[in-house]
This record gives sequence, C-alpha cells and structure tokens, in this order.
Amino acid sequence: MNPLPSSPVRAAVVGCGGIGRGAHLPALAAQGERVTVVALVDLDPSLVEATADRWNVPGRYTSLEAMLTAESPDLVVVGTPPSDHNRAVSASLDAGAWVWCEKPPALSLTEYDDVSSHEREGGPYAGYVFQHRFGSAAQHLRGLIDDGVLGRPLVGVCHTLWFRGPSYFEVPWRGRWETEGGGPNMGHGIHQTDLMFSLLGDWSEVTAVMETKARDIRTEDVAMAIVRLESGASVSVVNSVLSPRETSYLRLDFEHATVELEHLYGYDNSHWRVTPVDRDESSPAPQWWPPDRDQAGSHTAQLAELLDAMEQGRRPATGGREGRRALELVAGMYRSALTGTTVRRSELSPDDAFYHAMHGPDPEAASAALARTETRTHV
Repeated sequence: MNPLPSSPVRAAVVGCGGIGRGAHLPALAAQGERVTVVALVDLDPSLVEATADRWNVPGRYTSLEAMLTAESPDLVVVGTPPSDHNRAVSASLDAGAWVWCEKPPALSLTEYDDVSSHEREGGPYAGYVFQHRFGSAAQHLRGLIDDGVLGRPLVGVCHTLWFRGPSYFEVPWRGRWETEGGGPNMGHGIHQTDLMFSLLGDWSEVTAVMETKARDIRTEDVAMAIVRLESGASVSVVNSVLSPRETSYLRLDFEHATVELEHLYGYDNSHWRVTPVDRDESSPAPQWWPPDRDQAGSHTAQLAELLDAMEQGRRPATGGREGRRALELVAGMYRSALTGTTVRRSELSPDDAFYHAMHGPDPEAASAALARTETRTHV
C-alpha cells in the first residue's frame, strides 16, 4: 500500500512563468492549511528567486531532478512549456509524487499513454488542468443530464474564439509542432472541449478543416469540425486565435431545454442561460436551475478535488481516460483535416501516424498543407 501524502501536502511548482504565478501559486495558497509550497523550479534563476520571495517559498531550484531528490514533494504542479510535460510528469511520478499538469497534457497520444506506466495502483497519479468542469453549474448540469431531466442531447456548439496577435507567437515554442504540438486546438480550445465531453461523453467520429490564415506559425490558427458523439448528438467545434471579439461559447440543445455558457477564461453561475422548451419571457425559471451553490470553474476548485483524490488514494477526475478524451479529439481533428477524411475514434491506434504526432507522418508537409488555402494537399 502506498503511503498517504503529508499533512499538509508538500507541493512544488515547476515553471515560474505567467501560469505558475497567476494561477498555480494562488490556487495552492487558497487551499489554506491543506498545502504548503516547499519548492519552485525554473530554468531562469532570477525568476525563481523573485517568485519565491513573493510567495515565501524556501526551496529554489533550476533543475527538476535536483528538486525531486532534495525535497521529495507529495505533489508536483507542472506549468512548463508543453514539450517538457511528458518528461516532468514521468520523472515526478517515478519520484513518488502526484502530479497536476497544465494543458495540453502531452504533445501526442503516445506521450500521454506512456504516463500510465509511471503511475501506481492507489497513487501516485497524474491529473491535468481542465478546470472548467469543476464549476458548480457544470457539476449541477452533469447531474441533470445523468438523471434525464433534460432528455437526450441533440445538437451542440463548442467554440473557443480568441485573439492572439503576431507578438504572442514571438515566444519561440509557440506555434510549432515540436514544442507546442499544434495550434489553438492544443493550447486554447482544449479546455472548452474537455468541458463538453465531461457533460456529453465520448465522441465517435470527426470531420475537420483547418488552415494557417494570418499568423506566421507552423501550425493552424483556425480549425473547424463536426463531431458526432456516441450519444447520437452532433457538435460544431471551432478553435480560433483570429477573433477580435473574444468568447468561449458552449451551447447544448437537449430534448427539453437549451443550455448555454458564454464566458472568456472562467465562469460562475451568471454566465449560464437555460431556455426550456415552450418557455416565453413571462414564464418562471425552471425549478432545477440555477444551482444552489455558485462556485467558479477555476484552478482553485479543481485543485481541491485533486487533494481529495490524494487523500483517498484514487485517480483524479481529470486523469486516465478523462484526461485523454480532449487530446484524442485533437488528434482526430488533425488527421481528418490533413488527410481529407472523416476519422473514427477507433482509428487512432498505435499503428496510426497521428497517434504518435499531431502532424502525422511529416511535419513539413502538414505545415505546407495548412498554409495552402486555395488547394489542399493531403499528407
């Protein structure tokens, strides 16, 4: 039997960039006496020192391995660029630490699946940052769906329409297959996609198109897809970094009601709208909405669930199959767009090139195909 984590949980944060300072460290601090941050890691020693001084963290390292050896943390929070996720997660699991890793979970399905060989029954496990599913409205809606209150899901819209100007991609690892894995499918829309799947379940097939329209990058800057779910519902998915009026929009049409969520980077109950069948403006709101609680979908809410999982020795809610589903759709979207075919989920096996890399067999051919907007050359 694996030992229980310390009380409080001893956490280390790997990556002192914007997401570490702006989301991970505040979420850890919000857990109060449940967590103490014992160490920070970043390749930039001055950034480590400045961040550690700000958050009063004693352990300061420029090497993950040195930190793991010296500190033996219970939990490692990984906020590095995506190309380092697999190495950091695997090394932390091997050292006996649980892991909470930023999106995208990995650069490919093969990298994601490799992590399972580093996990142990009862922990440590890896979980991934998909915070939107942890808001009270999403949790309440999940219960309504499971109880059949809304009837069958029929139609969905899952759009992440954001704007990232040319300067955003001056960061060397962005917009490149080998360091980011893909474009907005990987780094932006994956959060909203995970929320959709957490509500509606697995997908069965996808037909996608994508292009590099306006940014000087190797990956796509806009992607569109029609996704069929195992439930029979059909969903429109759009991921863009070219949209000046930014929005994250999820619409789910059920037999008995339409449920909508519109926000940008996070939501509370006020961002949701429910329209039952045959309801007019003078009708009262349904008794089953809004939820009694109003908890935002946030890093803080998700981290609380992960700490519960650590105490109970169970896999976190966004680990294993649950953490893989959105990444799997991304692989299917790339395969569909770059081959000009409809892709079934069952086709993404270890025998397929897109299982091993989002660009498929040839990254240069993939980039050329995405950049060619008038004629499409399949890779």
